[in-house]
Amino acid sequence: MDINMYDFELPEELIAQTPLADRSASRLLTLDKRSGSVRHHHFSEIIQYLQPGDTLVLNDTRVLPARLFGVKEDTGAKAEVLLLKNLGNDSWEALVKPGKKLKTGSVIVFSDELKAVIESEGEMGGRVLRFSYQGIFNEILDRLGQMPLPPYIKERLDDQERYQTVYSKHEGSAAAPTAGLHFTEELLEQIRNKGVDIAFVTLHVGLGTFRPVSVDRIEDHVMHEEYYVLPQETADLLNATKQRGGRVVAVGTTSARTLETVAQECGDGPIVKSSGWTGIFIYPGYKYKLVDALITNFHLPKSTLVMLVSALAGRENILNAYQEAIEQKYRFFSFGDAMFIY
Repeated sequence: MDINMYDFELPEELIAQTPLADRSASRLLTLDKRSGSVRHHHFSEIIQYLQPGDTLVLNDTRVLPARLFGVKEDTGAKAEVLLLKNLGNDSWEALVKPGKKLKTGSVIVFSDELKAVIESEGEMGGRVLRFSYQGIFNEILDRLGQMPLPPYIKERLDDQERYQTVYSKHEGSAAAPTAGLHFTEELLEQIRNKGVDIAFVTLHVGLGTFRPVSVDRIEDHVMHEEYYVLPQETADLLNATKQRGGRVVAVGTTSARTLETVAQECGDGPIVKSSGWTGIFIYPGYKYKLVDALITNFHLPKSTLVMLVSALAGRENILNAYQEAIEQKYRFFSFGDAMFIY
């Protein structure tokens, strides 16, 4: 398949730069995956589309304040680091700027209590850094780090918690699972009161998920691996949901990828707890095994995320719905509006 099949023109003014004051005040486009019909709502009305017996699956990862600013120890030149993956033993996979100046052996100083040495070099600005510090690493990161907002967001984020879901719990992501940003505690309580179960998975989001595909043939693209956990409590809820004929509703592409990874592992048997690394790449032709419906944001042209939603609803349905969203001036990407595919 040609990557250009998933391209579309998006006016730059529709890229949301700041979050709304009220999380659940976003707009919601609903798409019937069978008929292709589209309707327009506010996100708080999602409750109308959820039914007793359904299970809503949320990704409870927390975003690390993973952008660090420092200087090269030998020259004093400015250096920027974006942490991507904890490799253990104080080593991290990261992106660095300026890549040409930051070579193996370079030492970056962030403060009196934190420095790092570059141990090896990879592709596209990728490096492996080993940190040395005084104290507790995550506490230092909370003090020194900034939220790693996507490059298309130019505005400053005043409240760092607005790039976290209200149910975020386990730190480890380089980007937020943005479909979950629309939920408030009050809305989740209303959903529970309707008889909908709420289950949690963890997938630590890497930036590879959001990178444009750089190959012409979709089949040639290789996904970055991300770490996930699906606990036994969630497995039990998923099995019970399927047995009673309810729907599994994934909140976000990260939850969907986690669920489908575990479904592949379990085959025809019941879902069981699972953890590990997933590089699952979902694009049209893929048959969903566990996910029945999906709450998601609007994604970048030619991204793996547009392909993932197209596998669920059909490419033509998705591109038609996106065109409708553009005409109706929906807000796109991380701080943008939402879509419910059912």
